[in-house]
Amino acid sequence: MPLMIATIAGRLLLAMLFVLAGIAKLAGPQPFVAHMAAHRVPAVLLPVVAVFELGTGAALLLGWQLPISAGALALFCLATAFVFHFNLADKAERTLFFKDTALAGALIVIAAAASQAP
Repeated sequence: MPLMIATIAGRLLLAMLFVLAGIAKLAGPQPFVAHMAAHRVPAVLLPVVAVFELGTGAALLLGWQLPISAGALALFCLATAFVFHFNLADKAERTLFFKDTALAGALIVIAAAASQAP
């Protein structure tokens, strides 16, 4: 039982990062649009990203299709790291880069473990 509680709590904490980010993008898109433009990412992708974060975050939270949802979020985190935070000379960007890659690692572990579950 303690392992199940820890697993759910861990998924909750990870999922909330994506769910809240999706909500923030829909509620106040302008700072995100500006950040995307600065990195030459088309603003038309913002609603797609927001819905993706909401959907996969909810799936992660509920434990639904974990190999797929956690795997997709891991790829998203890696893409985010390399597209938006690859300026490793900047201390803040380097921290965000390694945060995103660490999140990807945790999500890969969840995806792998879920794919082995009976």
